[in-house]
Amino acid sequence: MTLALAAVPVAGLLAAAAFVPLPFSLAKPGMTADVLGEHRGDPVISVSGAEQHPTDGELRMTTIAATGPEVDLRVADIASGWFATDEAVMPKDAVYPVGDSRKEIREYNAEQMRESQNTAVTAALNHLGRDPGSVDVELRLTDVGGPSAGLFFALGIVDKLGPDDLTGGKVIAGTGTIERDGTVGAVGGVPLKTQAARRDGATVFLVPEAECGDAESELPEGLRLVPVAELSDAVKSLKALASGGDVPSC
Repeated sequence: MTLALAAVPVAGLLAAAAFVPLPFSLAKPGMTADVLGEHRGDPVISVSGAEQHPTDGELRMTTIAATGPEVDLRVADIASGWFATDEAVMPKDAVYPVGDSRKEIREYNAEQMRESQNTAVTAALNHLGRDPGSVDVELRLTDVGGPSAGLFFALGIVDKLGPDDLTGGKVIAGTGTIERDGTVGAVGGVPLKTQAARRDGATVFLVPEAECGDAESELPEGLRLVPVAELSDAVKSLKALASGGDVPSC
């Protein structure tokens, strides 16, 4: 009788918990964009004041798409996300680290993107040994925020201004932040980004070295992982891929 009576409030608590909002977001593979080409009718990278070299293939930055900060997830939503291979449950404050409104988050992500673009230009020109005062680089990628496209912005600039075609005609995708000295930093949602990359035709994925394990967890068939810790690593590996040389793997 005691056990039966005790089960009643427990069952009630469990039933109530099913309807309580939880501090998580549900994320899926997002869009990708070729930084060597156009996005929504505009070139992603525009260069003036320097000779550009023809590029072949694609360099695709990757994203995730997550439920908005105002969306409340329940136990059932979380459960479906845990068991799906094309979805991930992420702490809301990891997806939206500042603010509670769409406006605040949009402004924060836009600022992160601007800083990432400026840093990518500096890193790329430093890698090439170019004087920033003699070349003007403009980056444009609408409707995308955050710093995780930094590596691919830098690679796109190096590809356009450098002497070598980095893609070798392949569709290369990846992710990673960039520092002015060329250091590549970790990002979130790597397993989802590998799925977005493969969906959009990529056969190679550049991943921050520290996130190899995450990338391997649900790696799509036909996608090769290449770890990078520095911009120079990425350039070297892409040249080796194009020429058939040795390339590191996770």
